[in-house]
Amino acid sequence: MTNLNPSLRRGLRIMKALKGKSLHGLSNRELAKALGETDVNITRAMEALIAEGMVQRLETGRYAPGMQLLFIAQAFSHEMATAQARIAELNQRVLAGSHN
Repeated sequence: MTNLNPSLRRGLRIMKALKGKSLHGLSNRELAKALGETDVNITRAMEALIAEGMVQRLETGRYAPGMQLLFIAQAFSHEMATAQARIAELNQRVLAGSHN
């Protein structure tokens, strides 16, 4: 991997660690342990991630993926569905043309 900014890399690793944790989230300590980081570094990264909507703090104080991540995932899914529909249309045209 290229030399990424350590803070950026930490934030990206946090978002990956939160995958599948939407309902119950992870604590600051659990994230720090899982990522081999200090609690302080996780707390600092969380400030930016929460401000950008990438992470949300649950009522329990635990962290979960934020709405912006959902919006990104939905947009990606929509684009892929659109691409698949276009590919299917082109395949049908090719198949129809091959029978002539």
